[in-house]
Amino acid sequence: MTLRYTALISILALGLFAEPLPVEAQKVPRIGFLSALSVNSIAPRMEAFRQSLGKLGYVEGENIIIEWRSADGDFDRLPNLAAELVDLKVDLIVSVGPTGTRHLANATKTIPIVMGTSNDPVGSGFVTSLARPGGNITGLSILAPELSGKKLELLKQMVPGLSRVAVFGHSPEPGNAQSLKEVELSAKALGVKIQYFDVVSPKNLESAFRDASKGLADGLLTLRSPVIGSQRIQVVELAAKNRLPTIYARAKFVEAGGLVSYGVSFTDMFRRVATYVDKILKGAKPGELPVEQPTEFVLVINLKRAKQLGITIPPSVLYRANRVIR
Repeated sequence: MTLRYTALISILALGLFAEPLPVEAQKVPRIGFLSALSVNSIAPRMEAFRQSLGKLGYVEGENIIIEWRSADGDFDRLPNLAAELVDLKVDLIVSVGPTGTRHLANATKTIPIVMGTSNDPVGSGFVTSLARPGGNITGLSILAPELSGKKLELLKQMVPGLSRVAVFGHSPEPGNAQSLKEVELSAKALGVKIQYFDVVSPKNLESAFRDASKGLADGLLTLRSPVIGSQRIQVVELAAKNRLPTIYARAKFVEAGGLVSYGVSFTDMFRRVATYVDKILKGAKPGELPVEQPTEFVLVINLKRAKQLGITIPPSVLYRANRVIR
């Protein structure tokens, strides 16, 4: 046996019997996760994301590392948090909402960004089109303007004598104009008059409710709005004080004592986010992954509030509810 052959056998043997490298020494994918909201407020989304990653074979701390960053509701912290994740040179970053996506887009043009939710990714300039995003951003859009029209239909079914409805929105919010247009079309078909209130600051809330009552509104519909979302408790309390049956976009309002909500399933959205992470880690380019739109919607009804308002929810509506608070 030649010396050269013996050396080769020795090298192979060392390779066969050497212990595997620890996780830290291996090339473990590292991803960032950026949220403007507190961890507690998005806990269900985070858990859905983790579970979906698990089904795809990823275990946090073993074969994937997640750098969690939250601004805890302080939007002014987002630029620094976005820059921090970019400086870590993560393989990709998941953004919970459009504000975080905006700061990430300003911070990097190369690291892939997966949008967990975006009201209007095309209108916001994040992507060129839903079918072919074109840059380093892809993910999911929650833009479904037709939902606003369906919300008005639901409110009409729950409040048969409904004739005047106040609509609270936020004009700077991407998709607000489209959603309002859908409400107007639905109102025309239902024979309902609507009055729009642009709530651009928390200071506008009390006056908006006061003016809605003066306008003899007998119902209220809220569009997606960071102002309304951040003042959830106050909005629910003012709706109760003014005895306005209100339909919201998110279940958290109903959990806080609101009447009814109808909107996209955020847990479903974040289950689907994991599939984007998997595809990109396996080599897919974000610019070639189409932006997906919502497919699951959630109807939540609070019977306690209905009783307080003297409303009897029709069985046909109750049957459709995903969740009923009694």
